[in-house]
Amino acid sequence: MKNREMKSKVLSLGNRLSIRMDRREAFVKAWAIVKAGGLELAVKGVSFGNRQEALKRLASYAPDQIKAVLVPEPSNPADPAAVAVMVGVQGGRGLYRLGYVPANMAAVASVLGAKLPALRIVSGTWGWAEKTTYGARIALAV
Repeated sequence: MKNREMKSKVLSLGNRLSIRMDRREAFVKAWAIVKAGGLELAVKGVSFGNRQEALKRLASYAPDQIKAVLVPEPSNPADPAAVAVMVGVQGGRGLYRLGYVPANMAAVASVLGAKLPALRIVSGTWGWAEKTTYGARIALAV
């Protein structure tokens, strides 16, 4: 990316972020995000309810068949700034709330989330019973 293009992206993102946070902090975050080429975040709350079962099912689909959408939840009683990660599959009915963007990155995610994020399912074996647990990460492009 050329210097001029990078500056343009930083200014654009920084101005959009400054609506939701301190101006200086907004431009520092914008610079870091543009320099990294985007942002990847862990989805929080994936062990709540039936979300582990949903992730297990999603893991059987190809990444290009999974659709992820970020939905701000201003009426959320726990956190009015919360941003939910909703997922669905091609040809499926509706969207499922998989979890939430980390609270400290909700403002950034709501600005970057205008473009569809890419969802990546991760799994690992944890605990004494060696039970496989699933997680999800979303990638947000600049």
